[in-house]
Parts: sequence; C-alpha cells; structure tokens
Amino acid sequence: MSDWMDEVYEGTSRFGLKIKRRIVDTRSEFQQITIVETAALGRALLLDGMYMTAEKEEATYHEMLVHPALVTAPHIRRVLVVGGGDGGAVREVLRHPEVQELDLVEVDAQVVTLCREHLPRIGTAWQDPRLTVHFGDGAQWVRDCAPEYYDVILVDGSDPVGPAKALFGTAFLKGCADALTPDGVFAAQAGSPLLQRDVHLDLLRTLRRFFHQARPYYGPVSIYPGGAWSWVWATNGATRADRPAGAALDRLLQLERSEPCCQYYNRDIHQGAFALPNHIRRALEA
Repeated sequence: MSDWMDEVYEGTSRFGLKIKRRIVDTRSEFQQITIVETAALGRALLLDGMYMTAEKEEATYHEMLVHPALVTAPHIRRVLVVGGGDGGAVREVLRHPEVQELDLVEVDAQVVTLCREHLPRIGTAWQDPRLTVHFGDGAQWVRDCAPEYYDVILVDGSDPVGPAKALFGTAFLKGCADALTPDGVFAAQAGSPLLQRDVHLDLLRTLRRFFHQARPYYGPVSIYPGGAWSWVWATNGATRADRPAGAALDRLLQLERSEPCCQYYNRDIHQGAFALPNHIRRALEA
C-alpha cells in the first residue's frame, strides 16, 4: 500500500498527504468512505476519494461556514444544517447559547457513525440536547419543511457530484429561501473560486434569484482543490453580511470571549472575507 493518499481533481490538479495508516475504507449505500491517519494533519475523512476534513485543518472551514451567518442573523433560535456528518458544523453552531433547536440532516448514516467513532476531536457536540440528527435527503427535508421555520440554514455538502449534487440545484435553493424566516440567513460552501469558478458563479447567480442579497466570501482551506475556498451568504432581510450590529454584534463579541475560542474566525477575518477579488467582481457585474 502506498504511504500517500492523493486526491486528483478532474485530471487537472493533485493534492496528497503522507499517511501513517488507513483506519476505515468501506462503501456505504451512497459513497466510498475512507478515514486515514496522516502525518501532518491528524485523522482525515475522504468521500469518494475527495478530502472532506482533517483534524488539524478543519477549524477554518467549519468556523467560516457557521459564524458569518450566526453573527449576522437577527435571530438564531432554529438552525438547520444539511450535510455535515463529521460534526464540525454542529459543534460550531452549538457554541451559541441562543440556539434552541438544531436539526442536522445527513443522507449517509454511515458517515455520522464512522466519524463519531474515529473523528471524535471534530464532532464534540453530538450529545447536546438541542441537536436532533435526521438521516435522509436534505433536498427532500427542505421541500417538506414548514415555510419560514428556520432562522439560519447552513449547507455543508461536498462537491456538486453524487449525493451532494442536488444541494447546488435551483429547486433546493428556492426551498431554502422558502424555509427561512423573512430575515433569516443562508450560508453554504461554494467551491474553489479558481478551479471551480463556473460552479461558484452559477451558485451565486442562482441565489440572487431567490434572495435580495447573496454575497460570496473567501478563506484558505489547504486540503480542498486549489487551496483557496469560498462560501456564500444570503438573506431576504436588511442585515448586512459584513457589518454585524446590535444583538448580532453582541453575539460575535461573546464568541470571541468564549472558551475554547475559535482558531481562525474573528471580527477582522469576518470583514475581510467579504472583499471580492477583481475577477469575481467583474464576472458578477457582467
């Protein structure tokens, strides 16, 4: 067995980590699930050969997915996470004491089972009584959801292939808009702004059909294609993505004082992340 685990992205780029051992390598109903012990980043999860998360690298991704939405939404009582079977997004959501109800909808029960067993440093909040885990299709969950139910919806899916493909579709995104309160906030991972630029821009354009505001934001995630990553933030309310105010600002300040504190995210990161690269600005203006 090779002592390297490589992800090859569409035949154009390769990312690899030196591994000490392969802990899990099994096929679920939906996908190949692999968990390895790496020399540099601790334990890592791959789905269908694509790196999803790693213990020493996951904080940037999960903090950036969760906190820009939760510190700008006027209310955060009810939160939905679609995907996120490793538990990292759940952990970050439940840092906020205002959250009363968190639904996690994950299509692949084996991902949750294996991550709870083998990646306990990432998923540390599975026992929180505010959390309910549902196994099923996130797109179907949103379709069946009562209108205007959630204050925040977070989509923690993989690339738009296989089980996650529907999470980039028009019907799903419209369903999320309908399931949010009138001033609720939506956030999702949005791919590489370089290697997946078309997917990134198409997602933004689709969101702007259903939300009055839809803005991308950016940060580094070294294990993902290209190393530069993006997320999207959207709302039909009046709140500003880059300017937490009032109760939302209090939430951000409280988060910064909490223990354990965030490893990456803070006020300066929040504001700077919404700055647009020129090539993205020009494409969206066009």
